[in-house]
Amino acid sequence: MFLKEYRVCMPLTVEEYRIGQLYMIARHSAEETKGSGDGIETVVNKPCSDEEHGEGFYTEKKMYLTSRMPGWVQSMIPRIFYVTEKSWNYYPFTKTEYTCSFVPKFLIEIETNYENNNGSSDNAVDLNEEMLALRQVDYVDIAFDQLSSGEYDEKQDCTKFQSTKTGRGPLMEGWRDTTQPIMCSYKVVKVFFEVWGLQSKVESSVHRAIRDILIRGHKQAFIWMDEWFGMTLEDVRKYEDELQQQTNARVVHGLNTQEAS
Repeated sequence: MFLKEYRVCMPLTVEEYRIGQLYMIARHSAEETKGSGDGIETVVNKPCSDEEHGEGFYTEKKMYLTSRMPGWVQSMIPRIFYVTEKSWNYYPFTKTEYTCSFVPKFLIEIETNYENNNGSSDNAVDLNEEMLALRQVDYVDIAFDQLSSGEYDEKQDCTKFQSTKTGRGPLMEGWRDTTQPIMCSYKVVKVFFEVWGLQSKVESSVHRAIRDILIRGHKQAFIWMDEWFGMTLEDVRKYEDELQQQTNARVVHGLNTQEAS
């Protein structure tokens, strides 16, 4: 097991981020679903409850990825290859699990807590002593950290964006120590891959991919602020439902086309 805690700050309050995150995930999922069979299908999205965390939402998604794999990988895997995401959202605490349809010994577990601070909490996810001893802390800066690929998109440069609705931004050097409001997403990520000889390489690769996802997703939530700021939770849930129906239809159409060919 490879365990890391990512701390990602945003120039928002925890309640604002709740809306921005839901908007970003819904829009990003829609943009990633092109109708070729690849994309994100929402299978379940319903209320749930927990004795400790109270009322929340349970979501299950299938992320179809086959055509994005290198050719040599595609020759070894089923034509319809997907990752299953199961998420329990008891905001401000969430838990997410990822499993793979092709690799049964692969599992990613993520526990997240959101707090109104700049990443200063020592143990926001309440890890036990054993987990604390294994933990590596990684501070992710949405303004200055780059994707591992080196890819750059000026439209998502937080050092050049200023919100017309809130006046927040651009984010300058040292912004996490000077910006108000500010909140932090504390994400404890555990990666399990029990295949001898490949475990360390695959787990390291997964953490690199997760870090990229955190950078890109949090950049988008900030850059798209003027589109979601002012929405209520009811507004963003309606937006989420509408996009889920559209993306599900595109994914199903693409899968049916693959099976018929």
